[in-house]
Amino acid sequence: MLLALIRKELLAISRDIHGLAALFILPIIFIIVMSMALKDVYSPHVDKLAWSSIDQDDSELSQSLLERWKKANGNPLDLPADWRDAVREGQLKYVIQIEKGAEADLRETRKPEQKRILLLTDPAIDFGAFTSLRAQLEAITTEMRAESLMQRNPLLLNIEPADLHGSNVARAERVQGGPRPTAVQHNVPAWLVFGMFFVVTTIAGLFVEERSGGALSRLFSLGASPFILLLAKVLPFMVINCLQAGLMFAVGVYVIPLLGGDALSLQGINWLALLTMVLAISLAAISLALLVATLVRSQAQASVIGPMMNILMAAIGGIMVPTFVMPAVMQTLSHLSPMNWALEGLLNVLLRGGDLHNIRFEALRLLALAAISLGIAYSIFRYKKS
Repeated sequence: MLLALIRKELLAISRDIHGLAALFILPIIFIIVMSMALKDVYSPHVDKLAWSSIDQDDSELSQSLLERWKKANGNPLDLPADWRDAVREGQLKYVIQIEKGAEADLRETRKPEQKRILLLTDPAIDFGAFTSLRAQLEAITTEMRAESLMQRNPLLLNIEPADLHGSNVARAERVQGGPRPTAVQHNVPAWLVFGMFFVVTTIAGLFVEERSGGALSRLFSLGASPFILLLAKVLPFMVINCLQAGLMFAVGVYVIPLLGGDALSLQGINWLALLTMVLAISLAAISLALLVATLVRSQAQASVIGPMMNILMAAIGGIMVPTFVMPAVMQTLSHLSPMNWALEGLLNVLLRGGDLHNIRFEALRLLALAAISLGIAYSIFRYKKS
């Protein structure tokens, strides 16, 4: 009976052309438009990023550098013992490390052999934010070197202006992770999550149609249990979600470069972790959709509640607005959105080079949501049947 019910679901889905269009075409449009629109102009608020510092030089100039940085970017957080892991996992967005001998480099008028002022960032930090932070650090170190020169009477020194540039003493790099972040690397997972959760509207609509048309009553009379009916809806839509994911990634890899954008990079990622995240997101989205489907009573309710819930979760969860530009209260609220869990899990895989261990919290939260939603949906469905 389960196979027959799955076949029925696939036939019903294939007849819903508008629903399929919303599931596949809408996320593609979002990915293309947002990736191209944000290709060059995305300018994040870097002064809101969590950062810390390591001053191994402990000199007058190193302390002056950190004070200037603090004025522009706010107070640093306490440096954790495992700070590299904290940066790699995004708990800290960057760390400024000043190595021993930095003061001598800042006072020197020529290019030193080694760069001892380091900006180490989260692998998933946006490219615009990375560039902005690097430019800030180079500007501060250039200014400090020029000030040091003025104190030593520049008329007596034979120097090249380029030798004073901050890039000679400072460098910026990402803590080891995945590919270089671009607008595409951020937007493909973001709008993929949004598209996968859009099954809420489709499933709720089909469920209401079957109930109002008497199809569910006939299936109950044939001996179908509520559990089998719900399971028959889960499996086909999991296939659809996986097709969505494959299509969205293909758009990022092959279509965006044809339009002049950066290609999505999938090199070196952990494919098992990526598959785990996609399946966890799919289960959470479908289970939430089934819960909504058992609660609504009409097509009008399904067509309003589903999209509104999706947009709210996307807005809070960092899909539409990056979380680091949100106020502190909204950043806290973002952790309550299932879309935020899904997005962070995908970014851990695609940008931070994460494996199953690195996505365990996000995946478990999504699976817990799926279990709770499916359990409540089953209870409501069985109650209404009786």
